[in-house]
Amino acid sequence: MQKISNRNFMILVALLVGIVGGLAAALLKGMTHGIAAFLQNEVRSQYKYYIYLLFPLVGILLSVIYVRRFIRKKELGHGMTPIMYAISRNSSKIEPHNIYSQIVTSAVTVGFGGSSGLEAPIAYSGAAIGSNIGRFFGLSFREVTLMLACGAAAGIAGAFNSPVAGMIFAIEILLPEFSIPVFIPLLISTATAAVISRSLYSEPLFHLVTDDWVFSALFFYILLGILAGIFSIYFAKLAGWLRNFYQKIGNPYRKVWVSGVSLGVLIFIFPALYGEGYLAIQNILDGNHTAMLENSIFADYAQTGIMVVIFAVCTMFAKTFAALITLNGGGNGGVFGPSLVVGGLLGFIFSYGLNLTGMVDLNVANFTVAGMAGALAGMMHAPLTAIFLIAEITGGYALMVPLMIVTAIAYFINRAVLKHSIYTKGLAEQGDLISHEDKDRTVLSMMKLRYVLENNFTILRPDEYAKDRSHDIIHTKRNIFPVVDSESKLLGIIYSERLLEILLGEQPDGLKKTMAELAEKPMDTISLNANMESVMRKMNREDVWILPVLDEDGRYQGFVSKSAVFNKYRALLMRQADYLDKY
Repeated sequence: MQKISNRNFMILVALLVGIVGGLAAALLKGMTHGIAAFLQNEVRSQYKYYIYLLFPLVGILLSVIYVRRFIRKKELGHGMTPIMYAISRNSSKIEPHNIYSQIVTSAVTVGFGGSSGLEAPIAYSGAAIGSNIGRFFGLSFREVTLMLACGAAAGIAGAFNSPVAGMIFAIEILLPEFSIPVFIPLLISTATAAVISRSLYSEPLFHLVTDDWVFSALFFYILLGILAGIFSIYFAKLAGWLRNFYQKIGNPYRKVWVSGVSLGVLIFIFPALYGEGYLAIQNILDGNHTAMLENSIFADYAQTGIMVVIFAVCTMFAKTFAALITLNGGGNGGVFGPSLVVGGLLGFIFSYGLNLTGMVDLNVANFTVAGMAGALAGMMHAPLTAIFLIAEITGGYALMVPLMIVTAIAYFINRAVLKHSIYTKGLAEQGDLISHEDKDRTVLSMMKLRYVLENNFTILRPDEYAKDRSHDIIHTKRNIFPVVDSESKLLGIIYSERLLEILLGEQPDGLKKTMAELAEKPMDTISLNANMESVMRKMNREDVWILPVLDEDGRYQGFVSKSAVFNKYRALLMRQADYLDKY
């Protein structure tokens, strides 16, 4: 740090984040697939397939026990939402245990058959790696945020072997403000993670061989984009409904039973729901369209085309339920992977079903890939990530135009109905979402109330009289006095003008009144844990310049004033300008 420039040092830190992120991605994939392989190949029993009904329940239960007993938390955050919250409201700080907790819980959940994805946990783990490495080196808020994004991008790049998609994901989803200089650290971290992960776990996610797309299929890609947009809306609505349903179940272990039993039944009927579900998509891309039915109770109908379509439709809708009950029941994972699976099934159903009519001859593999991109773009509101991710993991760069068409349509349809993505909806409802375009809110989110708290006020006791404190009243530099009792409870405030009038004899009756009798109730109070945006809203609503601050127990802590907020605001703007000058 002393010998090289700040820019070069950030590149070295990004390289370190990429190395650790790549190792974490390889470890997660290896653990998950190792657990799944052991359960499927090494467990030998005449009741093996009936035991499969219990595996998802066991996986979710182990995840919940680990979190509650070892991490000692009620639940472990999952998905991209906690990462975005950390950026918006927690100075990009992520607890260190997430580096390994995300790996352990998601490996157990998915390895035992939980129907969720590994991408969100590895992104969370990578973000924790970046955040804690940045804080270890004493980096600024913006630099820690950049390292957090580098870590999450490294996780995605390592999970998919897709460095470009990982970089675009970080820019499109996580970074509160985009600027060209962030490209270099992101490129370094994602490329490094992809190399490390691939060297340790080289099995590609998908294989796709395609030459090109035909112009005559353009109309059908447009239709697929519309269907993907509509389905992404359904997925988001169902996610909200199930989240509310599970919130009504208070006991966490009751949630495990509800989810475990339901998931076991769904997997028994639709075997493709076991784990991530990528195998079903690969079978479709290989042209093995009947593979979904082969191990199911409907295997006898595998050679009937219309039954394949009906079973695929049922599997697609069942996958949405399976993924969401896995997550809400206490398992760890994300909807990143499931969105790819349901999108691929949608593309398959659409193209294969139309081919059965004999009126058209669509390339099923191409439409399957396009459906994956469309669903991901609609649910995440990240069309660029969807395009480059699908192109990278399938090798389908020849399909760039269809991918662009399908993702754009799906994204705009979803955005027209739902203002926020599946990741940002909860944050928006809580007022914790910071818009990339709203720079004022971005700066305010960086401010903590404790840093602008002023406590150099003269405290008056409730049983005192004005004459008792005349010296302090006359010589104070403040024009407001808090009246606080022996237990630090704020009883009210008194303005200096009134106390001076009393001391000058303009209000004779005031000399006989105690401070408790003279105190007046403040217009409002501020909680010590409040964010600065809500503080400014209160001040503007009440049209006041200063308000008292209380802790959770109602004890007086000091005052916050607009002057202090504006001074801190200017200081943060100058810090941002200095940061940009460094790069």
